[in-house]
Amino acid sequence: MEGFNHSRVSEFVLLGLTDSPELQIFFFVIFSIFYLMTMFGNCLILLTVLSTSHLHSPMYFLLSNLSLIDMCLSSFATPKMIMDFFAQRKTISFEGCISQIFFLHLFTGTEIVLLISMSFDRYIAICKPLHYSTVMSQQVCVGLVVTSWTVGFLHTMSQLAFTLYLPFCGPNVVDSFFCDLPLVIQLTCIDIYVLGIFMISTSGVIALISFLLLLTSYIIVLVTIRDHSSTRSSKALSTCTAHFIVVLMFFGPCIFIYVWPFTNFLVDKILSVFYTIFTPFLNPLIYTLRNEEVKTAVKKKLTNQFFSFGKTTPRYPVQ
Repeated sequence: MEGFNHSRVSEFVLLGLTDSPELQIFFFVIFSIFYLMTMFGNCLILLTVLSTSHLHSPMYFLLSNLSLIDMCLSSFATPKMIMDFFAQRKTISFEGCISQIFFLHLFTGTEIVLLISMSFDRYIAICKPLHYSTVMSQQVCVGLVVTSWTVGFLHTMSQLAFTLYLPFCGPNVVDSFFCDLPLVIQLTCIDIYVLGIFMISTSGVIALISFLLLLTSYIIVLVTIRDHSSTRSSKALSTCTAHFIVVLMFFGPCIFIYVWPFTNFLVDKILSVFYTIFTPFLNPLIYTLRNEEVKTAVKKKLTNQFFSFGKTTPRYPVQ
């Protein structure tokens, strides 16, 4: 054990997205804007749902939890990536690298289960509306959220239990802007190709199965509303379309990266940016702000805050 600790690398070098100074400045500005807007949008939705009584329903409870997860998912690596654009040598400690893997799989695993819970909520609301209040009770909603975080935690621990005991004593260059399991596991000093493929591909298979379950649920919903009134069908179709866009944006990159874990393509970096930065940014726009109830509540909250700020602004007498 002493020899293993002595030989283990103390840090990893991140190659980032590009070596071009011009592109690094451009990416710094773009990703800084995206990150700030992501945090602002999701935080606004979370606070609006919590402070608006008529939004205290199962659908908005789950949506607010999605906003919370999206803020976490966009924060585990993006701030460091933004700061690294001006670093001559982009490094991360071994412990920091393992922490990024932990939080990445925790948040993605949690979001997968939460998206399934949200599709279940829409299925009950549209296909079995008379039983909705009974099935989607407060206890059930809390249970679904707790289950989401529990599954995410168990999933990430299963990945780390395998990774922590691997010897990292040689190469330490990660061809990405954050530590991800398929990239880091290739840097071990032993040949674990078969076992590594099995462990990492498990994440891809889970994502693929979850995506197919979600796709099936949305198809059932659409078939169910086909014979309903045109107004209700149009609203349900709009809701399901928005939900499915979010699902596709989230699951597509995960399936591509983790089903074929040891293939290094340029598109892998692009997809990593997509589900860690763009998807959390787009979720508030696609999932929630298209909803009239939420838009009205957000406008009201911003208006109240603005006038409240104006009233509390100190006025100094003219000397």
